[in-house]
Amino acid sequence: MVNHPNWRLPEVPAFELTSPDFRDGGILPIWARAADAGGEDRSPTLHWTGAPRETRSYALTVYDPDAPTGSGFWHWAVYDLPAEVESLPAGAGDPQNGRLPAGAVTLPNEYRQPRFTGAAPPAGHGEHRYVFTVSALDVPHLDVPADATPAVLGFLMREHVLARAQLTGVQETPS
Repeated sequence: MVNHPNWRLPEVPAFELTSPDFRDGGILPIWARAADAGGEDRSPTLHWTGAPRETRSYALTVYDPDAPTGSGFWHWAVYDLPAEVESLPAGAGDPQNGRLPAGAVTLPNEYRQPRFTGAAPPAGHGEHRYVFTVSALDVPHLDVPADATPAVLGFLMREHVLARAQLTGVQETPS
């Protein structure tokens, strides 16, 4: 494998992302699993602090880099979260319950559904990491096509990221 210097995300300052529902590196709650894996497809509560004063909006993504796809698996992507927002309640990933702030836009996940899809690693595949990333952006709005993938969101916001906060939960499905 060639080690290309540009394959990683740009280095930016960090701020803090926490959840009362799981600790960094800890097991996700059962209700944060996919419905077909015994859960409720319910996104966890998230709190962030310490973003730069220049922040004009946030984007949130949830990604499983361990999915056996060759490209990982995007579980959730939301952008245009207003700069004054510093938390999301549990269940905000369900567009039917109105828990996202006004103006926030949810993109389709890997299942092409504009919502949070819970953890569901294949049985016996081992522990998967679910990386929750909140990016502080220098613009109040991103121009992203409504049917774009979370990867396209990442590309379009790349030059606007002021700082980034990450929190990783894990989950495993026994054989």
